[in-house]
Amino acid sequence: MKYKKIHSFDLSRKEMVNIQNTLAQQVEIVPYKSLPRVVSGVDLYFQANKAIAVITTFDYRSLSLIDVTWATDFVKTSYIPGFLAFRELPIFLKAWEKLQIEPEIVFFDGQGYAHPRRMGLATHASFFIEKPTIGIAKSKLIGDYVEPGYKKGDYSFLYHKNEKIGIVLRTKDKVKPIFISPGNWIDFRDSLEYTLNFCTKYRIPEITRIAHLYTQNLKERGPL
Repeated sequence: MKYKKIHSFDLSRKEMVNIQNTLAQQVEIVPYKSLPRVVSGVDLYFQANKAIAVITTFDYRSLSLIDVTWATDFVKTSYIPGFLAFRELPIFLKAWEKLQIEPEIVFFDGQGYAHPRRMGLATHASFFIEKPTIGIAKSKLIGDYVEPGYKKGDYSFLYHKNEKIGIVLRTKDKVKPIFISPGNWIDFRDSLEYTLNFCTKYRIPEITRIAHLYTQNLKERGPL
């Protein structure tokens, strides 16, 4: 798959902030046009200067895995809280270039709109790949919420500075919730519905859980 080169990655902290603020003004939290047919999940693994990105592609209705694409590389950008996308996007885009099946929506193991500058990994990536995106995070980055009920499917909204930024979803009875946020070109209702579609018997939805299993398998193979 091709992608749009929005900016370089050799940037100062000030330049990164400016990019996030500029792109955030272009985010569109809007309903998706229809029920998707083919979607992808993304998981990334970093250890020291090594990186792995896996893209798993599924048939939305049957939940069947139809493709796995991955890339490995060395990274130079250090981890900086709030600027994770600048570290993770280069390796993700390397895997994206190898992708042969085009997804309609892409789910990321990470934040979307639920970010201090509304520019988490899923949101930032959308401008490069020009696809609707959804962030699925295991923990909260920012915001406040009322604890949802304890049954699968119970949820509440996540707020930051009086703005709704995400959804706190119970994916399994009596387990810790996950944190969903729209990335771009999709709204809260669709982000919730499409994520729930992949909530089977595990806390983490299959769309990103399977991608994570593949990153762990690649990691265990040894050095890049």
